[in-house]
Formats: sequence, C-alpha cells, structure tokens
Amino acid sequence: MDAYSWFRRSVSKLKKTSMPSSNTNYSQKAIKEEEEEEQFYGITDQLIDVVKSFSIDTFKNFTLPDEGGDDGQNDGNVRKDLSDWQEKHAMLVLSKVKELSHLRFKLCPRYLKEREFWRIYFTLARSYVIEYELHAVRLEKLKKLRTENGTVSNTSACEVEMSEAKQDMGMGPATSLERNLESLQS
Repeated sequence: MDAYSWFRRSVSKLKKTSMPSSNTNYSQKAIKEEEEEEQFYGITDQLIDVVKSFSIDTFKNFTLPDEGGDDGQNDGNVRKDLSDWQEKHAMLVLSKVKELSHLRFKLCPRYLKEREFWRIYFTLARSYVIEYELHAVRLEKLKKLRTENGTVSNTSACEVEMSEAKQDMGMGPATSLERNLESLQS
C-alpha cells in the first residue's frame, strides 16, 4: 500500500467517524422538534390508539346534523373549512397514522364528502384534542394582542392568564414552539 492510498483511507475513516456525530445531533434536534410539534397539535399515543380503532363502519354509521351546503374549498389533502390548527393536526395525523389515511382514501368521495369525513373525525377525537386546540387558540389570541397593542403594553396580564390557564389544563412546561413564539412577540 502506498502513502497516498493510506492517507486517503485514513481521511475516509475520519470522515465516517466524525460526520455521524454532527448528523446525529442534527437528526436528534429534528426529531425533538417534530415530537414537540406533534405534542402541540395533540398527536399523542392515546389519540393514535383511538384513531387506529376507527373503521369504515365507524364513519359510515355516524350521523351528522345537517349543516347546509358544501361550501369549503378543497386544497389537496385537507379541506379549507378547517381552522389552521385543525388543518395542521389533520396533516400530521394522516402522516402519522396510516390507517386513517387508508380509511380516508376508501371513504372519500365514494361514501363521504371530505368535509363530512373531517367533521366526523374531529367529533370522534374531540375529547382527545380539545385541550390542545384551546391552547393553540389562546396562544394565537395572545399573539394578536401583542401585535395590536405594540410590543410591551399590558402583555404581562395576558402572560399571567396564559400561565394560569396552562396550569388549569394540566399542561406541562412551555414547548420550544411556544418559547419561540413568545420570543418573536417580545
């Protein structure tokens, strides 16, 4: 083996041993952010277990009260008549729970309209996601208050209200998404 081959192999070995640590740190950070996003949008193990128990009959036999015409706009995978939080939740749950994605494919549009499918889903999952949706709504209201009133004016009262609401709901410490939102607003 000549010196050039030895040097090339040594450099190659160094790259293989040093590169994974930086990639590992990056991937661990990405995984942590993904988990925090899923937590923010209510994608919990308990919800996943419940969603996996849904069947075609669950949706076919569910009766919804009449609500009028189908005036929502279809944008690919998720209807535009969902709130922003519901839309993001729907996208995450479809990517996380393949069984729900398969159900949706089988049911829409043959048996149910897209709008009906998501109304039924959110009705069935309501008790599992309502606290997360309310938390997101409160954060959005806080964000709007801060932008309307300037950066400093009377935000401490809102922050106290948010922390009290978080304690009442039994939610843990702020996620990095919430901290990032708060730092952007300050």
